[in-house]
Amino acid sequence: MDIDELIELVKLHGKSIYGFCHKLTGNKEDTDDLYQETFLKAMELRLKMDAARNPKAYLISVAVQLHRNHRRKVAWRRRIAPTFELDEAAAGVADLFSRESAPEDAVLSLELRTMIQQAAHRLNDKLRLPLYMYYTADMTVEEIASALKIPSGTVKSRLHKARMAVRKDLEVDVP
Repeated sequence: MDIDELIELVKLHGKSIYGFCHKLTGNKEDTDDLYQETFLKAMELRLKMDAARNPKAYLISVAVQLHRNHRRKVAWRRRIAPTFELDEAAAGVADLFSRESAPEDAVLSLELRTMIQQAAHRLNDKLRLPLYMYYTADMTVEEIASALKIPSGTVKSRLHKARMAVRKDLEVDVP
């Protein structure tokens, strides 16, 4: 794969890769870093990439590996020298209010979205990654299996378990 084909890949899949990176990291700065690192790594590995073999799944798998490596480094550093982090406020409120709907509906929708995102974020990586890949990167089960190097049946099982875990987390006990 040459540079021009890689540029075309960025044009075709850049938005979905960026959205996936944002789901993995949760904030703009880390998303920008992961997105940039993903395409830098793709530049290094461009000779190994095959445009005919689903390059989007390949780029997603590169992003997943880079994110895992980063999390491992951060965990190691925290074990050596613990630090304290501040939580960032959730973004995306403006796009909810831009739709034509009642303000109450917009608030309820934002609250539900936030609850679902928090429930998904609490899942372990084995369940969270396929869930994000399926719903945010619009990847098929086969593409996810290829990117994570696991059987498609395992992907289906993990998606099911992730949905059930999110559902259980969101259930409210009504007396």
